[in-house]
Amino acid sequence: MAKVELKKPIVDEISENIKDAASVVVVDYRGLTVAQDTQLRKELREAGVVYKVYKNTLMNFAFKGTACEELAPYLEGPSAIAISTSDATAPARILAKFAKTADKLEIKGGMVEGTIYDAAGIGTIAKIPSREELLSRLLGSMKSPITNFARVMNQLAEKGGASAVEAPAKEEAPAEEAPKAEAAAEEAPVAEAKTEEAPAAAEAEAPAAEEAPAAE
Repeated sequence: MAKVELKKPIVDEISENIKDAASVVVVDYRGLTVAQDTQLRKELREAGVVYKVYKNTLMNFAFKGTACEELAPYLEGPSAIAISTSDATAPARILAKFAKTADKLEIKGGMVEGTIYDAAGIGTIAKIPSREELLSRLLGSMKSPITNFARVMNQLAEKGGASAVEAPAKEEAPAEEAPKAEAAAEEAPVAEAKTEEAPAAAEAEAPAAEEAPAAE
């Protein structure tokens, strides 16, 4: 079997992997220990990132006619590519973070959403938060005013409840005094009636005094 025929399945595999790629980052993995390489692959896999080591010539064949074609200058020396179809910043973010503890890992360059970046550019993209983190921040900022509003309304409700409890207590005193005022009002006519009876008794005694001369 010709070498070209042996290489074609690999080229097709690379082409399939980058077909819908949101980002492709090229790295030099030389110097990584087996443990470091295993850990790196694990972190990339958990983030949904495909990580493969290919020959530069095969990647050049697969990249032709695609957004990755301009990555050819970075395909020198042993190379591996990290590919993501969902989160465009994931490969750069994970690789840059891993390189801080594994200095042998070197980012060469990459393609992010159709634009080619050098190592410095990929480093800048690596600082962009993930989509999940951005959504979380957005939801947090939207939730904050609602939470504050709910807190204020709750405080107002608590204050309103306290006022409602205290209000009847203040109004009960006048309610108790009302019967006393009514009783006093009812007793007043009785006193006046007694005062009016006094002249009637005096008038009854007066004629008895005048009848004495008639007896003589």
